[in-house]
Amino acid sequence: MSFKFEKLIIWQRAMDFGEDINTIIKGFPKHEMYNLSSQILRASDSVALNISEGYIEQSNTEFNRFLGYSVRSLAEVVTCLYKAKRRDYITNEVFDKLYKESFDLMNMTIAFKVRLKQ
Repeated sequence: MSFKFEKLIIWQRAMDFGEDINTIIKGFPKHEMYNLSSQILRASDSVALNISEGYIEQSNTEFNRFLGYSVRSLAEVVTCLYKAKRRDYITNEVFDKLYKESFDLMNMTIAFKVRLKQ
């Protein structure tokens, strides 16, 4: 037994991405707990949450809207990553890895959106 969205590669990748973000925020300073740490974690979790919410019993048009929310959340994550890098909370290597994951996931999601419209 499983939900249909669990088979979506973009959902699986978004779930992994959220866990990667959760791992890095453990190294952020305590004073960021309710600021940047919380913001980036909520935004990264929102990517997978919107995919699953939009996929269940929604029309393609409605699902497309939720995929758009996922893409916007990715943009928010990227901005938070820049903030974390500027504040020296993450290394350039960590930034580059998560930036690439964000970019790849965004492109996959946009391609999926285009496919839904066909």
